[in-house]
Amino acid sequence: MFDDLQQHWPKATKPRPIVIFGAGSIVTDAHLPAYAKAGYRVAGIYDPDLEKARALAAKHGVDAYAAPEQAAAVPDAIFDLATPPDAHVGILSILPEGAGVLIQKPMGSDLKGATEILTICRQRNLKAAVNFQLRFAPMMLALQDAVNRGLLGEIVDFDAWLALDTPWGLWKFLEPLPRVEISLHSIHYLDFIRGLLGDPHGVHAKSMGHPSSRIAQTRTAAILDYGDTLRCALSINHNHAFGRKYQACEFRICGTRGAAYLQLGVNLDYPKGEPDILEINTGDGWHSVPLDGAWFPDAFASRMSQLQRFVTGEDATLISSVEDAWNTMALVEAAYESSAAPAHPIARKPT
Repeated sequence: MFDDLQQHWPKATKPRPIVIFGAGSIVTDAHLPAYAKAGYRVAGIYDPDLEKARALAAKHGVDAYAAPEQAAAVPDAIFDLATPPDAHVGILSILPEGAGVLIQKPMGSDLKGATEILTICRQRNLKAAVNFQLRFAPMMLALQDAVNRGLLGEIVDFDAWLALDTPWGLWKFLEPLPRVEISLHSIHYLDFIRGLLGDPHGVHAKSMGHPSSRIAQTRTAAILDYGDTLRCALSINHNHAFGRKYQACEFRICGTRGAAYLQLGVNLDYPKGEPDILEINTGDGWHSVPLDGAWFPDAFASRMSQLQRFVTGEDATLISSVEDAWNTMALVEAAYESSAAPAHPIARKPT
């Protein structure tokens, strides 16, 4: 049952070569394996750490570029920016006008940075998308397909519940950053929710750190306001360090005709991870959807397929374009503003 739900984006029939900016772990662990699995050709890699780029390029039999201008000069390429937010603007400014480009999330460090990126992409007529690849994970494509078919009816409840022991020590570069949890982690969930439910009217949020961590924020509670029919809430705790038994990384989506349960396995026992899970109940009990692949790395392949197909004219719409991704960044910005604002005061008992 539900075996025919879409789990992968159709591959481009005439794909263009891919040029990657960045040689970090996300390229090694996700981008390169995903593109190889999908049969897409990577032309080469550029990274400011030239030795790192050369070693990775040699391992995969591709070119290593000595300068960003050299990488940007590859003809008819799709440019894959696996770079930090503060590097995006400089690279986008040297890409050929009208080029296809995939930009690593977040779209800038804040909404001001996102607006600068949007402006450059508009000025250079770039066919630019942001790598919010959770939308393209097999389980999420299947869920979206089920919703599009009306299997769940009208969505009335969306709950994201995470109680994890995230190994923040793996990313020392996060320690000095003023914004972490929402802008680098929960942004995936906020973007996916926008894709599934549309833009909320507003957000109530509180994001904070933890006494055991040097990271600015590792815990977030948020409510997205969709009016009086649809309830949407997120509870995110990356410091649940008391064993696997009661840890969780789950979405629960309920509609007027059915419901869905998802486990995002990569976040459990990270980086080893556990299997993704999608189960659907349309009134006759819970049925497990057999998943063909996982968020990492399969979502990266489908994300690239959709961009490739848009650039070559096979898809009419670009999903997670910079125009749409800016709205995700606006939601992130609103969440941080809400977190910084004082709570609504409670009336005091008269004396």
